Amino acid sequence: MKELSIFIDESGDFGEYAAHSPYYIITMVFHDQSEDIQSAIRKLDKELSYLKLEGICIHTGPIIRKEEIYETMEIDERRRIFNKMVAFIRQIDVRYKCFFIEKKHVSDVVEASGILSKQISRFVNENYDEFLSYDDVKLYYDNGQVEVSKILSSVFNALLPNPIFRKVMPSEYKLFQVADLLCTMELVRLKYENNLFSKSEMIFFGNVRDLKKNYLKSLSKKEWI
Repeated sequence: MKELSIFIDESGDFGEYAAHSPYYIITMVFHDQSEDIQSAIRKLDKELSYLKLEGICIHTGPIIRKEEIYETMEIDERRRIFNKMVAFIRQIDVRYKCFFIEKKHVSDVVEASGILSKQISRFVNENYDEFLSYDDVKLYYDNGQVEVSKILSSVFNALLPNPIFRKVMPSEYKLFQVADLLCTMELVRLKYENNLFSKSEMIFFGNVRDLKKNYLKSLSKKEWI
């Protein structure tokens, strides 16, 4: 049996445009289950345990913004966690794809859902033979936003024979945490390209040159083009 797992995360909301939330992004991470990543997961878990972070669910946005469990951590410690996750992504055989809208050009949630549905449908159709080569295509999402669940259901049920949907807890799957990081980095890329960098992002990444060289360029090699 050939199985393709798709881990999905989103950034932003379907509300009105706001300066702090200019984009809505859906990110998908694709993993062919014949590619074993367990040794890489064990290595990451071991490295996190050395930092006394056993069982942590890595959430990239709060790492950058110094929020939630990371609010008492110094920037070097937060960067260390972030870099270990980036190194993990570089090691494993996965691909990803981001779909996004700029909210100031969208009038309401119906239009936003329609645009994103068309983007995802176009991508699936362009890679239709590859999707059909799998016996099972399983989509993992935490059902965080109803609109995203509706988009996924309508698109994949319309285009693929028997897609399987699974509700997940982010802490249960490293690849869901990978989707979270890649989604956050797509937002960071869009913001720096449009001069919308926040103070916390500038502090965390230092400067645009380092951001592009150390992170965006290497992560983009995993993109499904």
